[in-house]
Amino acid sequence: MRIAETVTFGGSGLDRAAELRGAPGRMAALLAAPEARVLPIWRGKPLFEGDSAGWLAPGHGVLAAATGAPLFLGLDEGAPRFALDLSEWEPPAGERPEPGVFFDPTEQHHPDLPADWRFAELRGLMARLSARDAELAATAKALIGWHRSHRFCSACGVESEVAEAGWQRRCPACGASHFPRTDPVVIMLVTRGDKTLIGRSPGWPEGMYSCLAGFVEPGETIEAAVRREVFEEAGVTVGRVRYLASQPWPYPSSLMFGCLGEAESEAITLDPAELEDARWITRGEMAEVFAGRHPTIRRPRNGAIAGFLLYHWVADRLE
Repeated sequence: MRIAETVTFGGSGLDRAAELRGAPGRMAALLAAPEARVLPIWRGKPLFEGDSAGWLAPGHGVLAAATGAPLFLGLDEGAPRFALDLSEWEPPAGERPEPGVFFDPTEQHHPDLPADWRFAELRGLMARLSARDAELAATAKALIGWHRSHRFCSACGVESEVAEAGWQRRCPACGASHFPRTDPVVIMLVTRGDKTLIGRSPGWPEGMYSCLAGFVEPGETIEAAVRREVFEEAGVTVGRVRYLASQPWPYPSSLMFGCLGEAESEAITLDPAELEDARWITRGEMAEVFAGRHPTIRRPRNGAIAGFLLYHWVADRLE
């Protein structure tokens, strides 16, 4: 797909400046630069200013509640960009998040920031961000999430330390180095003639359907994962598979490989542990979904690669 990198969180051309990560003195100078900015993340939610990422100067008082050192994200047109974990800050009592839900609609407002600045779910605003802000926010969310869930050395169990400006953790006891985790996931636009296969997982919001998806297993190719996941979840056999597009997906740390799979069978046999329902839908029906006129299927969420693939399939421009 020539338009593959236009997907949300796709390549914005960010200079990650990896060569600077191992130079503490250089990091200190970058953080002190007048054009440096920090994106705070509160329990997985980035700070937003309207429909843009909420960048703060490194000395802003809101950042006093941060834990740990700033993590270096890269250079935005030469301007240093960092992230900080602000999860220890406690929001007002009436703005507590909703735990255990598919999408947390609550927003948290810091009293030292203007009213339109708030911490919010990235899912809800990702499609409104500029390509650069989207890439930076996804990187910040995933990187901070990895540090919070991988504090201890997997080799000896001792608490590890942040290194390389946030891009490693090193164990002070055994010397092991640990690197940010990315989980490969296949997401499949499975077609048969003028139809595509969509499904919904148990617990999803009413009317929400998507392309089938699943994790790539160790020792498995992307193509094999596509065929295995579709057969396991829906009982449909897939033949030819080809890659279309990828998307970093920081929920918490996946890389989605969007593929086109040509179905060799049509009968559906559900795995109820994975899917509540699956169905074939025609290109015309999917056009009605995107227009908001389908009686039972809701429009895909803006920003996700599933909607991106389905939209371009409907428009007949997957090439």
